[in-house]
Amino acid sequence: MEAGFDRAFLLHRRAISDSQWLADFLVQHRGMMRMIVRLSGKHAVKHKAQLQPFQPLLIRYQGGGDLKYLQHFELSGSQPALIGDKLYCGFYMNELAVRIVPLNEPLEQVYDLYQAQLKALAATNHMAASLRHYELTLLESLGYGVDFEYDNIGKEISADCHYDYYPEQGWVMQQQPKYGYGFSGKQVLAMAAREFTDPEIQQAAKHFCRFLLKPLLGSKPLKSRELFKSR
Repeated sequence: MEAGFDRAFLLHRRAISDSQWLADFLVQHRGMMRMIVRLSGKHAVKHKAQLQPFQPLLIRYQGGGDLKYLQHFELSGSQPALIGDKLYCGFYMNELAVRIVPLNEPLEQVYDLYQAQLKALAATNHMAASLRHYELTLLESLGYGVDFEYDNIGKEISADCHYDYYPEQGWVMQQQPKYGYGFSGKQVLAMAAREFTDPEIQQAAKHFCRFLLKPLLGSKPLKSRELFKSR
């Protein structure tokens, strides 16, 4: 890699003029960064075609404030193509990161997670399982991780018990199992192991991840989720 360049992925872009984009990049060692991208001159059409989501990039930028200016970019290898529903899953991964990863904080684990999960998504037949892994690990990387091994009084989670989850307390064992409410210990332990192939576990993990993400996402709906529903 040339000096002065950083590895990055473009996550989102929108036009702010005929020749400029406002773009969000996930940058290795530097985290989420927002940049102005100028697209003009004889190479503008070529650059628009190359600067796409899911494509590994090398970028160079300038600027001392929160908003940077992209100076130069190069393609850096290739990424297995996301086809069909996997493409919608990729859009969801991008939008989720843009919405909850803070700007200009050097969260190295987030770039590594994103890169690994893109490859995993392209290779898997279990897209939902891949997304649950991404959601839980992303939350963990941002400091919102969940202790899946112990309940609120320090006892190990038991597969035979049932639990409610409270953000301020953690897992609280139900004295009388309320079937249809909360989570079984089996589900909690499966989420700890990131084992989401079982349909029952998969549904529980989806419900739990949405619960965890709601305070961070607020009331604004995810466009990628709406796009997937309308496909």
